[in-house]
Parts: sequence; C-alpha cells; structure tokens
Amino acid sequence: MNVHNQLQIDPGCLESGESGDELEVVVPYTGRGITAAVLERALALTAGLNAKIMLVAVHAVPYPLPFGCPSAVHAHLVEQLVDLASRCRLPVSPQVVLARSRDEGFQHALKPGSSVLVGSRKHLWRTSEERLARSLARDGHRVALVHVT
Repeated sequence: MNVHNQLQIDPGCLESGESGDELEVVVPYTGRGITAAVLERALALTAGLNAKIMLVAVHAVPYPLPFGCPSAVHAHLVEQLVDLASRCRLPVSPQVVLARSRDEGFQHALKPGSSVLVGSRKHLWRTSEERLARSLARDGHRVALVHVT
C-alpha cells in the first residue's frame, strides 16, 4: 500500500476509528462500472468492521444554467444508484447532490474527515477519479484510491 498524505493507493483494508464504532465509507459515483467494482471491493476492505456505505452522486449544473435538474435526468441517476445499492451486500445509502461543481457537491455531502473510497482504472495519465481523490484528500478526508479492472 502506498500512502500520500491522507491518500492511500490500493490499501489492503480500511481502518475504523474506535473499536465497535460504525465505519461510514463514502463511495463517489463516477460511473456505473467503476462504482460497481468499488462497491464489490468495499466488502473485502471492510471485512470484520461494522461498515455502511454512503453512495454519493453529484449532478453538476454550470453557472449560466438555472439551478435545477430535469426530472428525467434525476430519475435516471437515482435509478442507477438504487440498482447499485441493491447489488451490494453492505448497507448502502444512495444520495444525489445538486451543485454548481463536483467539488462543491462533495464538500456539501461529506462530513469533515470522512473515509472515502474512490475507484479508478490504471492509465499512464491522471484520471478524473484520481484528481477527485487528491482533491478530497487535500480537503482533509481519509481517501483510499482503488484501481479496478
């Protein structure tokens, strides 16, 4: 496992703060395939811990547009999250956040010092998921970046 500040890369397990406490792990929705793989990997990473997952999708609405989300887009995103949550064996709370930017949405949705599990595919260049993981780590969250295939 490699560690950079509060960013862990491909950890073997996640750590709970106090013994017996419930560990809430935030999984950002970055795409159906990657998020499904991260939820599956979360089972192994939280083995033996009292863990629950908060699955968060941020719908970003740029400034020139009125702040809102078309009902069809929102319904599709909610449907995706509920489907992913139903396939996971851990308790999952899906949440859709409407914000002006992805970073602003996660700042609103995450508690200070949250444990975050971000999935990414390995590339030669930095992916948007890796940039998200680094941004969340800079904001003070405990972030684990998991490479999925």
